Amino acid sequence: MREVLEGIHSWSRLSEPHGYDFNGYFVTLPSGNLVIDPVEPDDADLKQMVAQGVAKILLTNRNHSRAANRIREATKAQTLIHPDDARHAKSQGCEIDGDLMPGSQVGALHVLPAPGKSPGEVVLYWRERRLAFIGDLVIGNPPGRCSLLPDEKMDDPARLRASVKTLLDLELDCLIMGDGVSIMENAKTVLQDLVAGFSD
Repeated sequence: MREVLEGIHSWSRLSEPHGYDFNGYFVTLPSGNLVIDPVEPDDADLKQMVAQGVAKILLTNRNHSRAANRIREATKAQTLIHPDDARHAKSQGCEIDGDLMPGSQVGALHVLPAPGKSPGEVVLYWRERRLAFIGDLVIGNPPGRCSLLPDEKMDDPARLRASVKTLLDLELDCLIMGDGVSIMENAKTVLQDLVAGFSD
């Protein structure tokens, strides 16, 4: 794992079909450490998580269960996902322990709705640090910019674009990406450039 910001560590796996990395995150918090959208960790990273402890595994959407079961088994953490995405995640074999509901807070992270790609996608917003963890709402590709998944990968493309626009209402410097390269500064400007290309 590498520290991308103070208390936020990341590890990655290249998705050859997509041509960019899928990323998992380990967030250290006094209220309990969190893992977000975990990709497969190597043995050393998993050992570090076990040693430091994990309270909860947060899944931003139905397709990001990834290595959640392995980390859950090793750390005894609870895996949470929005109930509207839980059925699909469970159908892929993911063990789910509870709901990740918009309007709630997990440690320092506020859970915000971001439907469109799937009905239960969420964004995890850390208001005090002006950053957000993003699942599939936007992709950090090409590096330094944001893009969207193809429309055929979305349940409701218009709803997704509306969800992206709501990010512009946040105080936001960093987008910590589940897919692609994170935007570590001027995130709002990068998002504005993306939104400017929307036709709706």
